[in-house]
Amino acid sequence: MQGLIAWYHRQTAAEDGHIPALDGLRAAMVLVIGAYHIWQQSWLTPCIPWFGRRISLDPLLRAGYLWVDGMLLLSGFLLYLPHARAKENNRLSPPVLPFYRRRFARIMPTYVLNLAVVFLVVALPGRLYATPWHATRDILAHLTFTHNLFPFSYLHTPLNGVLWTLAVEVQFYVLFPLLAGAFRRMPLMTYLGMAGSAFLFRWWAAGQADTSMLVNQLPAFLDVYANGFVAASIYASLQKRMKEDAWTRVMMTACAGTALYMLAALVRAQAMESTIDMIRLGQMKRRFLLSVLLSMLMLGTSLGLGGIRLLLGNRITRYLSAISYQYYMWHQVVAAQLKAWRIPASSHPNPNQAGDRTWQLLYVLLCYALAFAISTAITYLIEQPAARLLSGQKRPQRKKEATP
Repeated sequence: MQGLIAWYHRQTAAEDGHIPALDGLRAAMVLVIGAYHIWQQSWLTPCIPWFGRRISLDPLLRAGYLWVDGMLLLSGFLLYLPHARAKENNRLSPPVLPFYRRRFARIMPTYVLNLAVVFLVVALPGRLYATPWHATRDILAHLTFTHNLFPFSYLHTPLNGVLWTLAVEVQFYVLFPLLAGAFRRMPLMTYLGMAGSAFLFRWWAAGQADTSMLVNQLPAFLDVYANGFVAASIYASLQKRMKEDAWTRVMMTACAGTALYMLAALVRAQAMESTIDMIRLGQMKRRFLLSVLLSMLMLGTSLGLGGIRLLLGNRITRYLSAISYQYYMWHQVVAAQLKAWRIPASSHPNPNQAGDRTWQLLYVLLCYALAFAISTAITYLIEQPAARLLSGQKRPQRKKEATP
């Protein structure tokens, strides 16, 4: 029994800056994003039996792109959390240069690998560039993380379409030390500045005839990142001051449950948007509320009942969280190429439109199997060793457990 209790505390405790429950939330969001992209190719919409009813996952899949906002919110939360903890304990903020070094070490090696593989395996053999200059400018835009600024490298690139989020992230990394320092000194003014800029940008974008180049630009996400800062500050404060009693845990769990219920309603509303223009306008209209509800969910699950924290923070979710960066980069490439290469085979030219159930099931299983296999291999064989090498970190050693 003592061993079981010790295991439970190891699984649910937040140690060394790691919050186990967020592993589960990160994994869930990335998996839903992946399910959305695979659904776009397969048109396979599962239903879940529930007490004699069948609940369709169509709204969740149809609005799966929303959870990219959740990933950016989580990034803002985790980036600012060391600063929030430093403020709570009257310490200096973390230094800037190691921050940039860690970000470069984590992102660049496998990002470049993904670009190289897609360029050499997909774009060049398919002759998807009209001229060498078209290929050169697309590669340069991606390598400088400005590819979301140009139609040729955002809307029409033969490379990996999901990489626009990396452009937004890296652009935010450039500003982060300034924004984090300002938020620590003047939290209200900085928050109002970031959120106000996002609201003004989205208001202006919503009035344009074409929003395709505007909906996913960095200014449109500044309030999402700002809410991540706020959530990190609240977490650091609550973690230091919150009483470890059942009622407090129940209250935080209730907060998470309320947020989840409201998120379901928001997802259903977004899924009902019919045209591509209405979808983009719906994204921008719901972005702030989505980030607030997700912040409540993150705080409620991280500080809630132990059963919830164990469900979201365990070895399985930690593995899924570890491979999430690679899974995000590779799943759509896998899905698109399997369909383009007609793997698996079907007697129908468009098996998804024909409702070829056998093909749909085999195709979806192959997509997930290959995406997980590739992501796992690259994470543990390339991403993590390269990150340790470039950031100067040593391989983490497993802690020896004391004998009771």
